[in-house]
Formats: sequence, C-alpha cells, structure tokens
Amino acid sequence: MSEGEIIGDSENAVEPEHPEHPDRTIKCVDCTEDFIWTSGEQAFFHDKGLKNEPKRCKPCKQAKNERLAAITAAQNSGVRQRIEVSVQCAQCGQQTTVPFYPSQGRPVYCRSCFLAGRTPANSSASA
Repeated sequence: MSEGEIIGDSENAVEPEHPEHPDRTIKCVDCTEDFIWTSGEQAFFHDKGLKNEPKRCKPCKQAKNERLAAITAAQNSGVRQRIEVSVQCAQCGQQTTVPFYPSQGRPVYCRSCFLAGRTPANSSASA
C-alpha cells in the first residue's frame, strides 16, 4: 500500500456513512432544546427494527434512566422514596413542585390552580 492510497481512503471516510439517513434535528420533549439525530444513529434504529425516533436528547435520556434506576433500587430495597419534580403551572405559569413525573403532553397545575379547578361550581357544571 502506498501513502497516497491511505490518504484516499481517509478522504472517503469523510462522506456520510448512511446517505439514505441524513442527520435530523429533533426537539427534546423534556428540555425543549434541539438535538441532532445522526445518520449513524438512524441506521442503528433501522437495523434494530425500531420505528419511533428518539424523544429526548442524550443528557435528558440519561437523567431519565438514572431516575428510573433510583426508583427501582429504592423499591427493591423496600425504601419508600418521595420524589419532587419541578414544573411550571400550565394555568398561571408559576414554578412549583409535584410529587410525580408528569405525563407527556398533559397539563400540570400548581396547588392553588388545581384546587380552584376542583371547586363545586366547576364539578357540577361538568356533571
């Protein structure tokens, strides 16, 4: 092999690995920041038969996995773990904490907005 052939090979490595899967920008459902879903990651998903694209950036995915691991470890050890998740109220916009991990796409309210929505006038109107 000559040196010219090695250089030629390294130049070819610069081309995209999977031209049928161009890099895509996706918005993370947790932090709402954009992240890149690379062509290599897309090819991996395709090869494994995965149909859904990722929803979270790598730091948020790692944080979610760590939360789930902590919950599982606490359950296995018999310790009842109380969680507090910081969220923004869907009605008034105030920052608050809730004792659960919010479901994706569902509104979360602070205590006063939640209690105001449960008044007898509101519950009789929906009945």
